[in-house]
Parts: sequence; C-alpha cells; structure tokens
Amino acid sequence: MRLLTFSNTAGAPGRIGALRGNNDRLVDIGHAARQLGLSLEFDERDMVSLIAAGDAALARLARLVAEAPADLPLAGVHLMAPIPRPRKNIFCVGWNYLAHFKEGEKARPQVTEMPAHPAFFTKAPTTAIGPRDPVPFHSSLSAQLDWEVELGVVIGKGGKDIRAEDALRHVFGYCVINDVSWRDIQRRHGQQWFKGKSIDGTCPMGPWLTTADEIDSGDLRLTCRVNGVTKQDSSTAHMYFRIPQIIAELSQGMTLEAGDIIATGTPAGVGHARTPPEFMKPGDVLESEIAGLGLLRNLIVAVS
Repeated sequence: MRLLTFSNTAGAPGRIGALRGNNDRLVDIGHAARQLGLSLEFDERDMVSLIAAGDAALARLARLVAEAPADLPLAGVHLMAPIPRPRKNIFCVGWNYLAHFKEGEKARPQVTEMPAHPAFFTKAPTTAIGPRDPVPFHSSLSAQLDWEVELGVVIGKGGKDIRAEDALRHVFGYCVINDVSWRDIQRRHGQQWFKGKSIDGTCPMGPWLTTADEIDSGDLRLTCRVNGVTKQDSSTAHMYFRIPQIIAELSQGMTLEAGDIIATGTPAGVGHARTPPEFMKPGDVLESEIAGLGLLRNLIVAVS
C-alpha cells in the first residue's frame, strides 16, 4: 500500500489516507471506517500509531481501502510528510555512495578512505516538511543551501541488536527524502553536523510511505533536479553500506522503535562539491524522485 498523511488545507490537522486506483485518488481511512461501521486499532490521525499496530492491522486496512465506498482526488488535498512530526530525530547515514565520498575529499582531507562503519548523524524532528511544502531560505544564516536526495527507511517492528539477516523484516516501508543542508553551518561545528542539518524545514519527505511488500529497495533510481536540471542521478544499488547493515549497526545497544526514520545517504552530485560550488536560492525548485516511490517538489522561499 501507499499511505499518506493529508489535510484539507495547509495548516489543518492531518489524517491518514491510502492511495488507490492509479495513485490519483485517496481513501480517508477514518471516514471510510465510519462509513463501513468498522473500528480501527490505531489513531486515524497518527501514522506512527498505524505502524505500531502491526501486520494484522495493516492487512485489515488493505481490505478497508478496497471496500471503501468513497474516495477523494489526490490533487484536491494538501499532502504532509507521511510522519509529519517524527517522535525522535531522523537518523542519517553519511558517505554511503563511493562517488559521493570521493567528490567530498576537498572538504575532509583528514579522511581518505571509506570508513569501516556507517557514519551516523541526525536531523531534528522540526526539519520534516511535506512533499510540496516550501523550504525556508534564511539569508541571515547562510547562502550555502545544498541538496541531497536519499532513500528513506521507516522502521515497523522495533528492536535492539537486530541481526543483519533479520533487518528487512523490521522495515515498514520506504519514502523519498531530501537531506537539505546548510553547508557552511554544517562545517562550522567541526565533525558534529547536527546544527547545519537541523535548520527548520530542511527535510522534505514523502510523497507517501510505500509499504515494504510493494518495493524492492535494492536497485531504485534516485534523481535530484534543481529548476529542471539534473544534479544527481544514481541507484540504491550503489550504496556502500546496505540497508540490513545500517539497521544492524544502528540498533547495536540502541532500541529502534516503530516510526523511526533512517535517511540512507546521498549519491554524488551535491552542490558544494561542484566546480565552482552551486547552492540553491529563493525561487529555485527542488525536485527529488525515486523510481516507484514518487516525487517531491519543493520551492525555495525566502523568510525574514
């Protein structure tokens, strides 16, 4: 299934929906349940509660979507991030594509070889925005706003010390993420990237959450465009650390929970590594796309 969080207008409370047909219409889950006289095991306004409800709830939801007597045009609603306010920081992986590692050599001359283990950092929950929401541009902070398209992994069944061979059974689904980064703020704080990665509104995600049974994440094409010009074009097949290893290492001694989000790293083509460097500015249109998972289209908008 393809699950989303939507509202009637921007700023209104979100509700869980599911796509059907040719992905151009959605079922309002709570409304459909009431029409059919069914009860839900989760909060119709909270995607994490659905994820935590488990496989049986998801199977019943699939039947509800198929039987729903009415649906809505997707074009008529406001799409939010599938998990509009993550319960925890978004986990991120750095340097996970060899070409991206190589293109960043100038910025980190002290690191010349791919690390033996994934480089983890996080983005604050307040970075999450929807697939069509504006990315705020703070000219008082910096002018170095960069793009990073990534595959997002959402944990379903939680756990600690998860074995790599079991890891994919803990994945609920996948979505598109862009780890938008303020580069000079990121570098300003040494090797701790949290501040430059956590400015509000710098994690567009969505457009929906595709459940793991619908997609093979091993070879998905990722592209990023700015004003229609392709900046990144690669495949998840080129990941250095594969998803099972990422989950296994991240969960060592640390509990992963339902609804946790992992951004799995970006391929080559980021702006700061170009000659000369390129950065986004107000009025630019950032498009992030992963084959089979959908497209994000976010306008860069100046804020005071």
